[in-house]
Amino acid sequence: MTANRTNKAWRLKKRPQGDIGIDDLELVENDIPTISENEILAKTIYFSLDPTNRIWMSDIDQYMEPVEIGDVMRAGGSLAVVEESNVAHINPGDIVQGGMHGGWQEYFIIPGDEAASIPMIDGLSMTAFLSVLGFTGPTAYFGFLDIGNPQPGETVVVSAAAGAVGSIVCQLAKIKECRVVGIAGSDDKCDWLKDDLNVDEVINYKKENVLESLKEKCPNGIDIYFENVGGEILDSALTLMNNFGRIPVCGLISMYNDWENPGPKMFRNILMKRLTVKGFLVSDYLERYAESLDALGSWMAEGKIQYKVDVVKGIENAPETVNKLFTGENSGKLLIQVSEEPKD
Repeated sequence: MTANRTNKAWRLKKRPQGDIGIDDLELVENDIPTISENEILAKTIYFSLDPTNRIWMSDIDQYMEPVEIGDVMRAGGSLAVVEESNVAHINPGDIVQGGMHGGWQEYFIIPGDEAASIPMIDGLSMTAFLSVLGFTGPTAYFGFLDIGNPQPGETVVVSAAAGAVGSIVCQLAKIKECRVVGIAGSDDKCDWLKDDLNVDEVINYKKENVLESLKEKCPNGIDIYFENVGGEILDSALTLMNNFGRIPVCGLISMYNDWENPGPKMFRNILMKRLTVKGFLVSDYLERYAESLDALGSWMAEGKIQYKVDVVKGIENAPETVNKLFTGENSGKLLIQVSEEPKD
């Protein structure tokens, strides 16, 4: 079935210094892997590009092992179609999540005990399973609801508010009857947040002084700051946090290309305001994953949560495209489409 075809894959060639460069990775072609007993061969349809790709390329102390030089670049999530199966409960044509076996490549093998088919839902795009119903939605769900612990009437500020996680956090905050201020990097993103997601106030950080704008738009201070970026925006939020405020730390994207960047100047307010600041990973909540998917799915069905994806076709475009995350060019979940979605 796979004769005379090859497997294209991006491998890490060297560790980036600053922005990810095309010379940091190498596109190679090898034979398509051959499956053994209790394995499936999957062909990638989509894989996600995430800020954490930059962390995995570095050798800093991190939450999991970095990608080794010469290894296939890891992906935060992927969807694939089963091409061959030696597993009783998985059939060719089934759609599966790649998990840690996928990556920036066309074909990969999944052990049978880790393979599960994803039931497609009429009217729901396949890309939802890499966004709201992938890791993105549960990340927003647990970070905001568990750590943020929102209460009706509280003021919530979300950085990278038009991004994959941030946009879902904004909608969860509205569901929980909070006042929401979203920070994003273009007028188009700010318009989308206000017009489509009903965010109360928006700040274009590329045009406005964030601290002064936050003072104006958060006259009663900030109760929850959902952190995605770090740097000066974090400092501005720390300045205006209310007593006993909460800061779920989901990401620090402004620092990923420059780890020498100093920490927040307003660190003292963590003490002075008795703040709760907690970093988290969605994997911390695996035992409650089904809970989040049930809730998010219900809110989607009720029209309370929408999502946006930014799809770039062609595996060859992955290294250039991932940098859109760090320049703010993407909106919503950033995906590479490797192959066409299967026909019904």
